[in-house]
Amino acid sequence: MIPLPLGRVAEITSGALTGQADPGAVVRGPVVIDSRAAEPGSLFVAIRGERADGHDFAAQALASGAAAVLASRPVDGPAVVVDDVVAALAKLANAVVTDLPKATVVGVTGSAGKTSTKDLLARLAARIGPTVAPVGSYNNEIGHPLTVLKADEDTRFLVLELSARNAGHIAYLAGIAPPSIGVVLNVGTAHLGVFGGKEAIARAKGELPEALPSSGVAVLNLDDPLVAAMSSRTRARVLYFGRTRSADVRASHETLDDRGRARFTLHTPSGEADVALRLHGAHAVENALAAAAAAHELGLSPAAIAEELSLAEPRSRWRMEVTDRADGVTVINDAYNANPDSMRAAFAALHALAGHRRKYAVVAALRELGDDAAELNAGVGRLAAGAGLEALVVVGGDAGQIIAGAPDAIHAPDVEAAVAELTGRLAPGDVVLIKGPRAAGLEQVAEALLGGDAR
Repeated sequence: MIPLPLGRVAEITSGALTGQADPGAVVRGPVVIDSRAAEPGSLFVAIRGERADGHDFAAQALASGAAAVLASRPVDGPAVVVDDVVAALAKLANAVVTDLPKATVVGVTGSAGKTSTKDLLARLAARIGPTVAPVGSYNNEIGHPLTVLKADEDTRFLVLELSARNAGHIAYLAGIAPPSIGVVLNVGTAHLGVFGGKEAIARAKGELPEALPSSGVAVLNLDDPLVAAMSSRTRARVLYFGRTRSADVRASHETLDDRGRARFTLHTPSGEADVALRLHGAHAVENALAAAAAAHELGLSPAAIAEELSLAEPRSRWRMEVTDRADGVTVINDAYNANPDSMRAAFAALHALAGHRRKYAVVAALRELGDDAAELNAGVGRLAAGAGLEALVVVGGDAGQIIAGAPDAIHAPDVEAAVAELTGRLAPGDVVLIKGPRAAGLEQVAEALLGGDAR
């Protein structure tokens, strides 16, 4: 974070200094919401959540050296008191990014693949200069400004992930740190129940290209008609990526090795180069092309882009993590989240990686699908039933919707039962896919199967 006196923090956030706060005391960062992460010169943001109130931990943060607390009520120590802590956090982040004229902001959104693409693009941007990007999926109204506030005078690139929980959310996030490059990956069925249909999801995702200035660049997926149509909603220049031959940045000569990792020739407006991904699944090609297109706009050569893409390993947890046990069982931990589209991609990756080996899968019913939940979950069951599995284990009390499409599936009421079921079945050489919505906690299955090593 760029150093700011407390008086300036109060001015930016329209807050009041309390607790004998010294207006000249300097906040040097980091800005944190976990009191355990506070350190000398940091700013502790006291957020009231459903299970805990940050104000109750203010004393701990101050004892660790925090310069002050950003709070909605006075605390026992220096504080900047505001009406709305989350809104004040956004104002602070906006002020900081406005004072960073050398920083280029790149936004990434889409129904699937946001985090993986962000991770790839952050690696590519770092080849050019200091880059700030969120850890994992820090992509909401709290994580987004916290990421922005990590930037300082040396930052050249801010690579930010923007999620949409409802209409207007992406526009709000884009207002905090206005992007000059916006990447839209796809429009799928994630959060279908919240938005009511793919067209509504497309309108929400389209808020990113709408936010771009006329001098900016909209990086759009030509293979997805709903994304390609967003070209009419932006003032920015449009750069298309995809597998379509008319895309500006595209892939050709795609193959998968025996670990399900893609090789392809990358084509860009400035030349081509060969890529050999270390990421698993054919769907990783789409993410790599999106990152490559944005990196092309940042000025990287095709050779440099291909080199970095070929070296990239997964950065964020529980996303296509492939681990071989000592006995030869392979565990694919893709348990961070799931929707119908990512389920299809995961089963395709399982098929490519397993080859002729025996295959198992552990899944859970998908959430936020609205009125279509029963049919879409049954579709997941049918997908699994046709995947040539030795066994499908469906976890949770709402497993019936998936089992409706896969009548031979095994119902495990909880994670422990799923682990017990697999433990009695897996043999050396088998491959097991673990995939489900975040709330199902299926990463615990991977952890148990790997003896506590699920990263």
